[in-house]
Amino acid sequence: MSDHLMGAAEIAKRLGVGRTRVNQLLKEDPTFPKPTATLAAGHIWNTEDVEAWIAERRPSDGRT
Repeated sequence: MSDHLMGAAEIAKRLGVGRTRVNQLLKEDPTFPKPTATLAAGHIWNTEDVEAWIAERRPSDGRT
């Protein structure tokens, strides 16, 4: 997988939550990034979009 793309598992790991929570965010939070593509295996997001969303909502998050 490219470093420029993330699936629900990668986002979940980054946020410290489960994949179910990532899908819940997609459905319930209008500010959560929209997937770049949807494949048979699931949604794919642009890493920059996800990281920008995290930076706006979790400014104290020291992870990179």
